[in-house]
Amino acid sequence: MPVVPYRVGVLILAAIAGFSLVLAKTAIATGEPIPMIHVTDLYRPHIDPDDHWDLACVYALAFQSRAELLGVLIDYPLPGAEHDPDVLAVAQLNYLTGKSVPVMVGSPRFHDLPALEAPTAEANLRGVRALLDWMRRSPRPVVINVLGSCRDVALAGRLEPRLFEEKCRAIYLNAGSGTRDPQKAAVPEWNVHLDPAAYRAAFDLPCPIYWMPCFEEVPSRPGEDFKTAEYGTFYRFQQGEVLREVSPALRNFFAYMFLHGNLLRDGDKPFTPRPDWLRFLVAQPDPVLAARIDSMDRNMWCTAGFLHAVGLTVTHDGRVIPARAAADPVFTFDRVTVSFAEEGVTQWEEADAAAAFPPRFIFHVRNVSRYPSAMTSAMRSLLRDLP
Repeated sequence: MPVVPYRVGVLILAAIAGFSLVLAKTAIATGEPIPMIHVTDLYRPHIDPDDHWDLACVYALAFQSRAELLGVLIDYPLPGAEHDPDVLAVAQLNYLTGKSVPVMVGSPRFHDLPALEAPTAEANLRGVRALLDWMRRSPRPVVINVLGSCRDVALAGRLEPRLFEEKCRAIYLNAGSGTRDPQKAAVPEWNVHLDPAAYRAAFDLPCPIYWMPCFEEVPSRPGEDFKTAEYGTFYRFQQGEVLREVSPALRNFFAYMFLHGNLLRDGDKPFTPRPDWLRFLVAQPDPVLAARIDSMDRNMWCTAGFLHAVGLTVTHDGRVIPARAAADPVFTFDRVTVSFAEEGVTQWEEADAAAAFPPRFIFHVRNVSRYPSAMTSAMRSLLRDLP
């Protein structure tokens, strides 16, 4: 079924979406930071370390005054898992940057609209209510990064669709696969798998959506290599390519995260949380631990969206420049129409500027061979500014 907006006419949404995009361009041109909400599956012990790299990137943009980070909303932990929302990571980066970004935890399940309005739902909606409050309090429309489950953003949109019409500048939706092959599109990507109904509902939200498929084709067999492709955000680098140029404290931020995870675990030794989050952060890095972490490869997905949201892009040789000055960037966002064959199975077609509002865009790698090195360089230049 084609994507349709909530309870409003197309002409009204066209005006609202157009106004939001004008506001975004105006804010970038005048140097005002872009209000941003970061929705993430950030855990300790980590499921995937890329979430901590992503958090550091948005803090770097906030430290540069390109973004105003209004809040971090962390997905509710998965049933039966050993991890909890990593509020420590937020505390560490608040300390490093001098920010006071609030952090909340999301809902444990997706609700139908009648259930949302029941009093019994309120205990599970505290994070969703916080997200709505961050939006409401912002003097300008906000960008929302979705890096894990779509649940909390979809719930927020169901509760207050008009607020999304008025105060959501754009959603950068990191989930799904960009293939046009229906059979391959039916292989569930991880973030879609977390809540397929919420993923479907997110595309109904009445605001611009920049869709960032994690892969063009989701690996369908255990052990199959991840691949960089034209319609997928995935890239890989060796961590030392970036970490050798960042501050000692930021090195320790990543080391502290890795010490709590499986990648550095000593055999079957159980996870033991460390309480020394501040003392570890400000200490001198352990050179043996640093060398071990530098040697690891890191899979990444979301970096381009953070830059694009604040009016930046990346050249083929990895320079970060204003998007308006880029003649041939290494990635673009192309206008599309999106529909669903079933929950979680997206289909898309190219569209022009006259397509229905609010607009939908898909991430498009313009140079597949240069994209990984370009994005690695971009991340390095971003993170080395952090204290």
